[in-house]
Amino acid sequence: MKYIKKTFLFLFFLFTTIVTAQELPPIEVYLPDEYKGATQNWSISQADNKYIYVANNRGLLEFNGANWKLYPTPNETVIRSVKVIGERIYTGFYMNFGYWKKNSFGKLEYTSLTENIKEKLIEDEQFWHIVNQDDWILFQSLDRIYLYNISNEEISIIESKTAITNIFNVQGTIYYQDVNSGIYKIEKGSPILAINDPEVINDKVVNISKSQNGILLLTSTKGFFEFSKETVSKWNTPSDDLLSNSTIYSSITLQDGSFVLGTISQGLIYLSQKGEIIYQINQNKGLSNNTILSSFEDIEGNIWLGLDKGINCINVKSPVQSFNDDKGTIGTVYTSIVFEGFLYLGTNQGVFYKNINKNEPFRFVEGTKGQVWNLFSYDNKLFCGHNDGTFLIENDTSELISWIQGTWIFRTIKEHPDWLLQGNYEGLSVLAKKDGKWKLKQKIKGFDYSARYLEIYDGKLWVNHEYKGLFSLTVDDEFSKVLEVVKDTITIKGKHSSIAKYKNDFFYAHKEGVSFYNKENKAFDQDNVVDQVFKTKEENVGRLLKDNIGGLWSFTDEELDYISQSQFSDNLEVTKVSIPYLLRKEMNGFENIMHLEAEKYLLGTTYGYMILDLSRINSKEHTIILEEVSAKQKTTEFRQVEISDSVRVFESNLNTISFVYTIPEYDKFLISKFQYKLEGFYEDWSGWTSKTNKIFENLPFGEYTFKVRAKTGNVLSKNVVEYKFVIDKPWYFSNVAIAIYSILLLVLLLITHRAYKKYYTIQKEKLVEENKKQLELKELESEREIMKLTNEKLTQDIESKNRDLASSTMNIIKKNEILNTIKKELKKSEFERNGVKNVERIIDRNLNNKDDWKHFEEAFNSVDKNFIKKLKKKHNNLTPHDLRFCTYLRLNLSSKEIASLVNISVKSVEIKRYRLRKKLQLEHSDSLVNYILEI
Repeated sequence: MKYIKKTFLFLFFLFTTIVTAQELPPIEVYLPDEYKGATQNWSISQADNKYIYVANNRGLLEFNGANWKLYPTPNETVIRSVKVIGERIYTGFYMNFGYWKKNSFGKLEYTSLTENIKEKLIEDEQFWHIVNQDDWILFQSLDRIYLYNISNEEISIIESKTAITNIFNVQGTIYYQDVNSGIYKIEKGSPILAINDPEVINDKVVNISKSQNGILLLTSTKGFFEFSKETVSKWNTPSDDLLSNSTIYSSITLQDGSFVLGTISQGLIYLSQKGEIIYQINQNKGLSNNTILSSFEDIEGNIWLGLDKGINCINVKSPVQSFNDDKGTIGTVYTSIVFEGFLYLGTNQGVFYKNINKNEPFRFVEGTKGQVWNLFSYDNKLFCGHNDGTFLIENDTSELISWIQGTWIFRTIKEHPDWLLQGNYEGLSVLAKKDGKWKLKQKIKGFDYSARYLEIYDGKLWVNHEYKGLFSLTVDDEFSKVLEVVKDTITIKGKHSSIAKYKNDFFYAHKEGVSFYNKENKAFDQDNVVDQVFKTKEENVGRLLKDNIGGLWSFTDEELDYISQSQFSDNLEVTKVSIPYLLRKEMNGFENIMHLEAEKYLLGTTYGYMILDLSRINSKEHTIILEEVSAKQKTTEFRQVEISDSVRVFESNLNTISFVYTIPEYDKFLISKFQYKLEGFYEDWSGWTSKTNKIFENLPFGEYTFKVRAKTGNVLSKNVVEYKFVIDKPWYFSNVAIAIYSILLLVLLLITHRAYKKYYTIQKEKLVEENKKQLELKELESEREIMKLTNEKLTQDIESKNRDLASSTMNIIKKNEILNTIKKELKKSEFERNGVKNVERIIDRNLNNKDDWKHFEEAFNSVDKNFIKKLKKKHNNLTPHDLRFCTYLRLNLSSKEIASLVNISVKSVEIKRYRLRKKLQLEHSDSLVNYILEI
């Protein structure tokens, strides 16, 4: 029976955990793939600079808010405990304990405290917990407690009677449990039995904390006990049933007195100071594992969990709590409302509701399945704008009162309190109350565009359509038809534009800012208080949305902005909630927000909803830390360099510098961004980036100052990190090199001077020589010209001689012809024969006149003086008469002309030709004249 009861209670709490609508704080999950360690994490601590240190199966993990580092133990064993005290990170592991400390390079180095007491350690001893008090550090194993004095570095030992399970520091008093022996406290270095009640000592004590009357002890399976006035009594709490069915492995008491309990298989239990269950978180609710080996509260109140698989950080003080619809039964929340003590959600799957004050599951409102756009309360009625029309909701039932599909929005009509104006998929419609019941009155004719954004202002209906623009409508008194439609041509239409009324003013928001409707000018004006408050020229303004109590919100990619009236002036104030869109996860373009109570708001998301508490927003400044500086040559790997205030000088080839910086901030919804500049290289700040490192490659030699600053949310870091360094000159730019260059330059100038002097001397000689050559050329040209003139004169003389020769030849021929003619005529004459004979003799003498031949020969030789020589040399058998006959042939004279010239007959000439051919040994086919001409 007892077993059945326990099983029932277990199933009950398991079922409650799964289906209860519980809003939980953000959980940041770090898995082994990310931190590069083993799955199990045994202990967690934090340094003054907010760095987180985790005892992991593979070594010591260090987390700076952006990056994880793993430091293996010297003997490569599991680290069981870690405790940061000042600049030292104390750790305990297999057969060793000691501390880690950062060197000048920013890396941890380990110093063992057990080197001098190795012989005193127990075989296979491991150190599970570390606590400190004053100058003492206590390392607890299962068999002993080692007390290390920081001042004199002496170590003393407290032995256990059976086995030590845990050790606690309760406001300066050290307690530890010796199994089956009791709870001891340490005074003056010695154990004193404090509690030996069987209810406590027979169960493992996982936490001891201060109470009003004494101390509070939490056991592993029996719950809380209070020790007061030497008496142990059960501390009864509302969580007793849950604790009795849970096995608690680890626990801590938070700064505000509440409790965090880590179980073996049921995740985390968070209790108030009175032991009330605030919430329970398991793997179904966001943890990476249900077995919690260790827990730790950091400086900012975040709860760190070392799990059997992974590391989780719960932002319990975050202004955001989320309800995650992990099973998808509710869907994306498009609208919400609190009505008569119930929270209603309108989603893409219908309407769901639950009691606002209870952690109970959401229930479905029958008949509302499908897309819900709006929930609106009026006249003590709850109206639902649905894809199928308009419904009235009452508890878990619904009634369709308007069948016009797609009701986007509701607006009250001041002049008609029993009417409601609706914006639908295809225009506008009116609901009316008649006989105590709300029904559809009519559809307004004359406007058929989708009316998702609808306002009544300045006597007109204003409808914004993201793609068609902004319209002002004038309707008749009965709201039955549209009399006039005016489209505003000045405003910028586009996606995510919206309209909203605020403080009797009308605003239009678009991608370039917020416009204000000026009633006097009947136009929109960019210069307005809302636009100035948002600083739209510097920041993007998202969709404007008015919540259910009149507050004005803007949804941007980087944040949420809430406009409110200042308490002390007429000015408007903006509360910036630095949650980027990627983390808010609302349906883009369908953002919705509702006021719940005090400063709490409900924001619908794609996975459920978020509760935003503006009172928890803390605009605190953070400190940026320069984590690491490295340098490398062009082809080598980076190597770390010292981080110090002095100016670092790098060799000229170590001119690629890397900087790693961080802000240790662990809020899931706070994003840190960084700006940097390198003075000496460029003076302007870079754009904001979430990257935590910057590399400058191939820097020239010179002096530099690297500066980096950050903003977390919208708050700048309280400091600007500076790192000054110098890239040294390369050897070829050193002072010695420059001196050598100067000497070489002087030598080079001297050599150059001499070379130029020699060059110009040679050039001068060359010029003189060239001038001589030019003169010689001119003389040669002159001689050539003279020779040319001489040749021309000779040519002219030859031509003259030729003319003379031809003339002489022709004269002889003509003379002989005349004489022959006379001779012939005399023969015919009747004169006396003797007288005629004398005349013939005279003519014969003239025909054979040798003077004519001499004169001809001289003329011929002057023209062709080598012909006769060549002919004689070639044919030495020729007679003078043959040579004479050849000259006539050379002149290409005909046989008749030759016969007249030598005063013989033509036949005789032919005979001479024949004889001459024989002497010249010419063939029958050879031409005598051609042969003579070719000689």
